[in-house]
Amino acid sequence: MADLVRTWGARLLQNRLFVRAPIPMFRAGLGFLFTRRLLMLEHVGRTSGAARFVVLEVVSEESPTSLVVASGFGPTAQWFRNLQAQPRCHVSIGTTRRHPAQARVLDEGERTRVLAAYQLEHPTAWEKLSAVITEATGETEPDIPLVRLDLSAGDAPQARFGPGEV
Repeated sequence: MADLVRTWGARLLQNRLFVRAPIPMFRAGLGFLFTRRLLMLEHVGRTSGAARFVVLEVVSEESPTSLVVASGFGPTAQWFRNLQAQPRCHVSIGTTRRHPAQARVLDEGERTRVLAAYQLEHPTAWEKLSAVITEATGETEPDIPLVRLDLSAGDAPQARFGPGEV
């Protein structure tokens, strides 16, 4: 049964239609249906400059204005690379829509601490998720970068966006 979950989970995470399905719900203001477990990140394409969207699991809610998300597909995930190029973004979570935020990649020590806390708090989810990530990436020890989204920093004037911009 565990092999079936791992295989199908990996296939679903690699299916663009499946992973993008929650985006219209967030954009319609229905993000509260996902509680605060998932968020929608709006970021800027590093080459195109166009608005891009991705729904991610919240690994840690350090405070109402500090959220940590993981790049399960490692440092080559497009959203992760886009945030490295342009850390200003918007976050929709719960009843909050398009809140300006600033992204920062966690260093090794912070990453280890946050992942260890996640594993303790959600052991079953971690076991299944890490198996799915391993299957999807083909790596036995996948690199899982973490990003802190600071919603309070997003209020700074230099991080504001115009209507319809990211």
